[in-house]
Amino acid sequence: MIVDVLFNTSPGRLVPFEMSDKLSQIIDGDDVPLDQLSDLKHALRTYSTPSIRDSLTQLGVTVSLFTLSLIAMYALMINIGYWAALVVAVPAGLLLVRIFIIQHDCGHYSFFRQKWACDVLGRVLGIVTLTPYLWWKRDHDWHHATSGNLDKRGYGDIGTLTVAEYMALGNTGKILYRLYRHPAVLFVIGPVYQFVLRQRLAINIRNRNRSAAASVHWTNLAVALMIAGLSALIGFVTFLKLWLPVIAVSSCAGVWMFFIQHQFEGTYWRRDQNWSFEQAALKGCSYYKLPLLLEWLTGYIGYHHIHHLASKIPNYKLKSCFENVPTLRHVTTLNLWDSLKCARLALWDEDEQRLIAFTDLAHA
Repeated sequence: MIVDVLFNTSPGRLVPFEMSDKLSQIIDGDDVPLDQLSDLKHALRTYSTPSIRDSLTQLGVTVSLFTLSLIAMYALMINIGYWAALVVAVPAGLLLVRIFIIQHDCGHYSFFRQKWACDVLGRVLGIVTLTPYLWWKRDHDWHHATSGNLDKRGYGDIGTLTVAEYMALGNTGKILYRLYRHPAVLFVIGPVYQFVLRQRLAINIRNRNRSAAASVHWTNLAVALMIAGLSALIGFVTFLKLWLPVIAVSSCAGVWMFFIQHQFEGTYWRRDQNWSFEQAALKGCSYYKLPLLLEWLTGYIGYHHIHHLASKIPNYKLKSCFENVPTLRHVTTLNLWDSLKCARLALWDEDEQRLIAFTDLAHA
């Protein structure tokens, strides 16, 4: 096929697999059977090759459904009422989450074999998701390289204080941190702010990287052109009435997914000298067991421990990897009900090695 030649996807070629050779030393207890660990690296490598056909199919289906959902919202608003359009904003927003996951895979160079193809698609999708591709990619790479490291927090993660750090704050600092960790801020106000406003600003960029700053500016320009074009077609007010609810749903759902993948009671945080990449992946990431439709809409990112262990695996192969590699099932599993209970967690207790709520601190 032409696409196979274009993206250089010969059947036997494997994408270089990036994983520490100390895999057999990652488990202190009996969380993962030691006799299975020696085969894990090889097993994961077999899933690390993207399929051009599967990638293009996922992209085509997702973008088509998203476009149709926006058209349906417009038609419903014109012919029935705005309330009807808002109903469709929910699946439209979740489809936008799926588009973000494709952009996310591009950032890991796992969606296509060719880096240039991933970069082109990632930049284009970043216009729709309101996310500057290169700026986000740099922070997200840092997140993968430091997840669970208490001494390297601050970029690409959800701000989390230890009990000692919180207790050392003054009254104003404690109030501000409690406000930041309040569910209404963390899962509603914060996500909308992050995607609509924060990602328009080239500030607090790690190492003041010029390419990342340029990514913000070019994305802003492209977003402005997109808004101008669609506003000329349907009107600026109509565009906002349709687009903002979709962005609200997608941003809130996306941040919630990111939160629950790392912020659960028995998660993993260590100081730098005791930190392990593999431990952070297997103990600091959850398997979020979702209903099949939600699993599909969220791009299988609920298999987050696999993604952190081997980020070269494309999202559409994560489920089959989980099902076929028994070792990967020995991790923290959360269902929808379990995950709701995690929303109250806010502080890392270094003594007890668990995430606790403010109420737990008060009763200590």
